[in-house]
Amino acid sequence: MFTLDKLESGLPLLVAPIDGTASVTVMVFAGAGSRYEKESERGISHFLEHMFFKGGKKYRDTKEVSAAIDGVGGDFNAFTGKEYAGYYVKVASEHTELACDVLSDMLLHASFPDAEIEKERGVIMEEERMYQDTPMYRAGWDFEELVFGDHPLGWDTIGKEKVIRSVKQQDFQKHKDALYGPDNLVLTFAGKITPKEAKKLAETYFAGLASKKKKSTFLPFTTYGQTPVFLRSKNTEQAHLVVGVPGLPSLDKDHFAIKLLAIILGGNMSSRMFLRIREARGLCYYISTDIDNYMDAGSLSTRAGVDQTRLHEAIQYIVHEYHVCAKEGVMPDELKRAKDYLKGKIALSMEDSEDRAHFYGKQQLLYPAVRDVPEYFAEIDRVAKDQVDILAKNLLKEDLFRLVVIGKEENENALVKLLK
Repeated sequence: MFTLDKLESGLPLLVAPIDGTASVTVMVFAGAGSRYEKESERGISHFLEHMFFKGGKKYRDTKEVSAAIDGVGGDFNAFTGKEYAGYYVKVASEHTELACDVLSDMLLHASFPDAEIEKERGVIMEEERMYQDTPMYRAGWDFEELVFGDHPLGWDTIGKEKVIRSVKQQDFQKHKDALYGPDNLVLTFAGKITPKEAKKLAETYFAGLASKKKKSTFLPFTTYGQTPVFLRSKNTEQAHLVVGVPGLPSLDKDHFAIKLLAIILGGNMSSRMFLRIREARGLCYYISTDIDNYMDAGSLSTRAGVDQTRLHEAIQYIVHEYHVCAKEGVMPDELKRAKDYLKGKIALSMEDSEDRAHFYGKQQLLYPAVRDVPEYFAEIDRVAKDQVDILAKNLLKEDLFRLVVIGKEENENALVKLLK
């Protein structure tokens, strides 16, 4: 269960207690990320996430921030995606006030010192190089750009080096003022805490998160990219590939159906891709199918790492599985297993205060209503076989197939033919 309240400033407060846990996660969600950026700002949301950890009034630098949380054995981190960013501290419940103190000081009083900005430029560029040197990550970014095109949804969150090298203190302050007001934030407590305790801490530590700015909006998504293949020739040990199609927005009526379709195709070790391509043919070590869903767009894709000499074979078999699913649909027992798998994973995650905070806080930030776990499970159970079959037939069409490859392959035309 969860409760929803508001502070005087208008800041939403969501509390999701857990019986039988010793931890509390305090998490602040913000409507921020690459969706909210212009071309001239690409990467500022992610850079700002880093700068929040550089100290405020009470905890004056990274060392003091980390020492405070490390000193009680807690965890703290942040993340920046396309449509939202999050900042959290997870501690044993007796240290919840400390978690609030550190997190609020970061978000309320971040000063963005010039010296720290200069140092962090190098850190972010090294992060970007790390991803460039990790083809299984880079292929996913390339696939999003292929599917969503030159739109903020197609931009990676690291951003452009030109922006990272040039952004200044006033740019961070302006971005924070625009996106970190109470109407664009959600404060979430999850774990060993009551709504009454959470409300008292929220009023003490987060009442200052106030702004007269109206909720920021982002550029709507209208058209998927039409280019079928993107090839990044690189001297890698493995060839890394992503094969997929444009998907569905997160608010689509078939949102839960596409989740289940992805699980059946390649969501676990009993899925079609895993059993028929990895186990039966030994083509790859990792292979998985997943979805990305945003407010007004989405994708479904299968990714794998294969021997360079078997790249074409792997693509053909993945495409074949798509065709079979589109033509024949799914089996009733597959759908039941997928439902049970998804519900089981959610049930297990709800035992962790961090996952629980994320589950509820994200919904409150982005969606018209928050589903509790029983409501969420009811939506999963409501999905019918015919619904998944029709969805597979409509999505897994040859003219919608998109392919990204990173490896020693040099013939893009040959890759295009493999999709036919």
